[in-house]
Amino acid sequence: MNRTSVLLLFGGESSEHDVSISSARNVYAALDNEKYDVMFGYIDKYGKWWLLRQFGIEISHHDAPQLVPVLGSHGFTTLPNGRIIRPDVILPILHGKNGEDGSVQALARLLHIPIVGCDMTASALCMDKVAAKEIISTHDIPTVPFRTYHKGQPIPQFNDIVEHFGDIVFVKPSRAGSSVGVSKVQSADEFREALLEATRHDAVALIEKAVTAREISVAVLGTPPKHRVSTPGEALPDGEFYSYDLKYGSTSTSTIKIPADISSEQQSTIKECAARAYEALGCSGMAQIDFFLSDDDTIYFNEINTIPGFTNTSMYPKMWRYDGLSYPALFDTLIKDALRVVQ
Repeated sequence: MNRTSVLLLFGGESSEHDVSISSARNVYAALDNEKYDVMFGYIDKYGKWWLLRQFGIEISHHDAPQLVPVLGSHGFTTLPNGRIIRPDVILPILHGKNGEDGSVQALARLLHIPIVGCDMTASALCMDKVAAKEIISTHDIPTVPFRTYHKGQPIPQFNDIVEHFGDIVFVKPSRAGSSVGVSKVQSADEFREALLEATRHDAVALIEKAVTAREISVAVLGTPPKHRVSTPGEALPDGEFYSYDLKYGSTSTSTIKIPADISSEQQSTIKECAARAYEALGCSGMAQIDFFLSDDDTIYFNEINTIPGFTNTSMYPKMWRYDGLSYPALFDTLIKDALRVVQ
C-alpha cells in the first residue's frame, strides 16, 4: 500500500508558536503511519523552515537541513545537500500571522501542492476580523457593534466610545488569533493601554461593544456544498472572558461543555448561521466559528478560525469526537478533502 506523504508544518513566527507545536504533537499522534508518511516541517521564530528528522519532546533543528521551496516544482529542496522533497499534501498546523493568514496557503499554490484547509483568499479574509464581520453582516447574520482604530491615528476619546457602545468595550487586534492582544476596557487609561497592546500585534484594532453573553462554538468540516457543522459546544472560562491564558495556560481551570446547554432551536440557528458564514467567506476544509448568545437570546457572529487549535484543551476536535468522528478519522477526512479539491 502506497502511503500518502504529508508535510506537517508547525511552529511559525507568530506569538502562537508554542500553541502550534502543542497542536502538531496531537495531530502527528493521530496520523496513521500505515496510511501516511509524515515529514516534519518546523518553522522557527525567525521564519526559517527546517526538515526535522524527528518530532521529539524538545524541538531542535541542530544538524537539520533547511527546507527551501522550489516554485512550480511540486516540491522543496534541502540545504545544503539538495535533497528533493515532494509531499502529496501540506498539513499546516500553524496559528496567527504567516500561518493562517493566507501566506502559507499562497505558497502552496505557487508550489502546486495541495494544502489542507482554506485557500489563501478565505484564510486572509477570515484572519481579518473587520473584513469577516463586514462580509458576514451582508448575509443577515448579526455581529456585535464595532468600530476600528488604525495605528498612528489620534486615539478616540473614551467618552465618545462610551456614548456609542456603553461603559465596557473589548479591544482586539484585527488580525490575530487565540485571544492574543485582547483587552476588556472600562476606563480611559485602560482604553489607551488596550489600543497600544492591540496594535503591537496588528496595525488595525477592533473596538467592540461588550455584550453579556455566552460563547458558543461549532466546528465546520469539508468543502461546500458538502460541508457539515458539528454539535455546538460552550467555552466556560474561569475568568471574565476566554483569554489566551485561560485557553492554554497550565493553571487554567476553564472547561468546555459539549453539547452546549442551549435549546434545540438555538442550536439549529447557530448551525445554520455557521454553514452560511463558512460559504460566504469562501471556506473549505475546516474552521471553528464562534458565536455569542446574549442574555436577550440574540445570536451574534464573533469570529472564525481557519486553523483551529488541536491542543488537549482545544474545542474543534472535541466537538467532532462528540459527534462520533475520532481524531484519526478527522484527519483522514481533511486530507482526502484537500486531495479531492485539486483533482
